[in-house]
Amino acid sequence: MSHDREPWWKTGVVYQVYPRSFQDTTGDGIGDLPGVLARLDYLKDLGIDALWLSPIFPSPMADFGYDVADYCNVDPRFGTLADIDRLIAAVHERGMRLLLDFVPNHSSDQHQWFKESRSSRDNPKRDWYIWHDARPDGGVPNNWISDFGGSSWEWDAATGQYYLHAFLKEQPDLNWRNPDLRAAMMDVLRFWFDRGVDGFRIDVLWHIVKAEGFPDNPRKLDHVQRMGEMFDQLQVYNTNQPEAHEISAEMRELADGYTGDRVLIGEIYLPFEDLVKYYGTPERPEVLPFNFGLINVEWSAEAVHALIAEYDAVLPPGGWPNWVLGNHDRPRIAHRVGEAQARVAAMLLLTLRGTPTVYYGDEIGLPDVTIPPDRVMDPAELRNPGKGVGRDPVRSPMPWDASAHGGFTNGEPWLPMNPDWPTRNVAVEADQDGSMLTLHKRLLALRRAHRTLQLGDIHLKPVQGGVLAYERRLDGETLLVTLNLTAEPALYALPALSRALLSTLPDDPATDGSLRANEGVVWVLERG
Repeated sequence: MSHDREPWWKTGVVYQVYPRSFQDTTGDGIGDLPGVLARLDYLKDLGIDALWLSPIFPSPMADFGYDVADYCNVDPRFGTLADIDRLIAAVHERGMRLLLDFVPNHSSDQHQWFKESRSSRDNPKRDWYIWHDARPDGGVPNNWISDFGGSSWEWDAATGQYYLHAFLKEQPDLNWRNPDLRAAMMDVLRFWFDRGVDGFRIDVLWHIVKAEGFPDNPRKLDHVQRMGEMFDQLQVYNTNQPEAHEISAEMRELADGYTGDRVLIGEIYLPFEDLVKYYGTPERPEVLPFNFGLINVEWSAEAVHALIAEYDAVLPPGGWPNWVLGNHDRPRIAHRVGEAQARVAAMLLLTLRGTPTVYYGDEIGLPDVTIPPDRVMDPAELRNPGKGVGRDPVRSPMPWDASAHGGFTNGEPWLPMNPDWPTRNVAVEADQDGSMLTLHKRLLALRRAHRTLQLGDIHLKPVQGGVLAYERRLDGETLLVTLNLTAEPALYALPALSRALLSTLPDDPATDGSLRANEGVVWVLERG
């Protein structure tokens, strides 16, 4: 079977850039678009195919860019429209792609649309947001809980109604049942596609439509405290409504009107059986829904094996897998599994079937950074102090070298650097044969050298003594990946004529299939 015409995002590797923390060029301690431009050659050399930028739109930064005040401009902290145009052109010159973060569920309360909407009940944009009368007793319309805690409803005294906000009160939810709002948001996609962006990561896509009638959500019986009150109830009526699929299919149809295999990647935290519905159908495709399974899974060979098998089993016809180890909201992989196993996790991510996304800094093994109370910025932590739900620890600035502030800025970084930045930085690791950065470069080069790792089928093997193993097969080539997910030596029974291609450890692996503690190996199975 020929795979020559596969879209780029099937074979490519995506890299998430958190712009505030990537590279500052102005000395204000906040990363910017010229900083991303300055580091493009690093990403090209690393072997990255596409950059995904977290939001760079004008914003009051109540939720650090996920409260958008203007969907068709650039926040002055990050630069200008001319800067993003230069960045798009430079990315394309290097044969790479650029994805933006689209935030369709809510805007900022400082967006002109919302200012008009709340100005009066008869304003033409009133119905662009979700307004509701109080209950007869004056209470909130229903029991829905904001993801940041407290009611999802905020009283507006001037117009005598509540408005809905799934997140902060500064982030009012848009009403996608209104055709004019829907058309305006589709125009936003056109605006950026016309400028040359190659796709979007779509924020909280499963939140985008709410059930008509706004019924109360049922309470959870097995509540586990994690991020405040939102986990006290099942989000049955405020998320994952069937109409969301019609909207995502319309976005897909719009994207397909442009050349170049434009990609739409949906952020969707749902069980696999619900998640995969967002692929749509071959006749009416929707989006590539993010698979966050590796972020939540117990780190054992048995649990990861079961996760891969479960995900693969529910993929619909034509559905393409994808995998991530972390993002701007969740603890870093080195924090969750330890530095030694983070190397094994990198091999897992970059050899599984599907499109991998690498979170900035994971390629040098960045840890979660402890944030002193007086430096906390994240509203999740500020609203739930002491509960450990803050996302600042995973958003620390990128350390580039051993100079002041890791070469990230000439000013004071907006968040603290990792304490070991003089030794854990790009420049140091680039010259170390056994570094995490060197391992990532080798893994990414191996993916490019073997189409089998990009497009081949996957065949899980039985777990042996803490070793997760699978074969990748394509056009007569078979690669075997063996991953020791334990801190003890392990033995995997190798097929005859197996030759090691790459180990997660700097020196050569054993030839008999034995794995050292925390070691992963990619083998090629040669024909006899």
